[in-house]
Amino acid sequence: MTWLGSAAHRRWLEAETDRLLAFGRASRVPSGFGWLDDGGAVDPERPIQLWITCRMTHVFALGALLGRPGCAPLVDHGLAALSGPFRDAEHGGWFSALTPDGAAPDDDGKAAYAHSFVVLAAASAVAAGRPGARDLLDDALAVQLRRFWDDDAGMVVESWDRAFTESEAYRGVNANMHTVEAYLAAADATGDDTWLTRALRITERAVHQFARENGWRLPEHFDTEWRPLLDHNRDDPAHAFRPYGATIGHWLEWSRLAVHVRAALTSRGRAAPEWLLTDAQALFAAATDAWAADGEPGWVYTVDWDGSPVVRARMHWVVCEGIAAAAALHAAVGDAAYDDWYRRLWDHADEHFRDPVGGSWWHELGPDLRVARGTWSGKPDVYHSLQATLVPRLPLAPTFATALARGLLDA
Repeated sequence: MTWLGSAAHRRWLEAETDRLLAFGRASRVPSGFGWLDDGGAVDPERPIQLWITCRMTHVFALGALLGRPGCAPLVDHGLAALSGPFRDAEHGGWFSALTPDGAAPDDDGKAAYAHSFVVLAAASAVAAGRPGARDLLDDALAVQLRRFWDDDAGMVVESWDRAFTESEAYRGVNANMHTVEAYLAAADATGDDTWLTRALRITERAVHQFARENGWRLPEHFDTEWRPLLDHNRDDPAHAFRPYGATIGHWLEWSRLAVHVRAALTSRGRAAPEWLLTDAQALFAAATDAWAADGEPGWVYTVDWDGSPVVRARMHWVVCEGIAAAAALHAAVGDAAYDDWYRRLWDHADEHFRDPVGGSWWHELGPDLRVARGTWSGKPDVYHSLQATLVPRLPLAPTFATALARGLLDA
């Protein structure tokens, strides 16, 4: 019996879901959700990030839909933060960060990456039936169409200044990747399939064009005409969001998302291009080929364009996305090799990343597989790890919150 077909393993996943939800509860601060340190306390020196507040609102919406007491009030708290201190009442959109005390904007820029998570949080809250969620989602989608979605490019622009007067002369695949996730959730929450069509367009360009044309080593950074900038951040290779080179974890994340887009299309009776599955498999294969690229177990953070390691740190989110992609591909094609990788990755995560004493997962390890803090410090949020516990227990479509709301959890 495979782990992916095991009721006993599903019970273990459920326990891990609850362990992560319990850890995340401490992130509540008056203006949203804060950055958690190694011990699970909010770091009082760090700004309150929009992306963390949105991710945790989404996570607690999933907890509420799982029937976990105390999660629904945390969703409402997140919605209040997004409708209150994070909302720019003058220019629209949401501030990227608030000061640690939540009293004022710390970063008043408007980033596509964080705005995608506003959509995800609101869509999940809609599925959870929380008051005010649909109004927030409608606002967030209006901002997407007015400020971020570039219909000519079939992608989103990266960022704006506060007043939406100047757009950054940079385009990034990372923001577009999370926009795909958000648009899939929006399509489910609203019933408007144009969001699914946009998600497909982004995926086609990022995966079927950029990744395929570069031997699956996906370029991450582009100019405003979507020409790749292969040397971008060469002098800052371990950047948390824009590292130099190719990011293996994103190959895995795009692999999973391509499978979800395919399932979303077919579930609506729409034709799904064959490349969605074949490209997803190719991205996963490229990632598994890069396992232990430096001779040590695990995935390095980044590789150069010839596949040689650049930043040898190991990030927890990469393993989480590997687990989720293996589960999604196994559900799509039933190949036992994906279950083999699924088991291997959970064993790796349990040995090296899960912290059974302090809670949650260590976010970064060094090449020696010991806890490191070169790019990430503390345990900021539980978004990636919690989703890794749910992908194996849910259908490929609809998206997490809508699937839970429809009672589709494989208990």
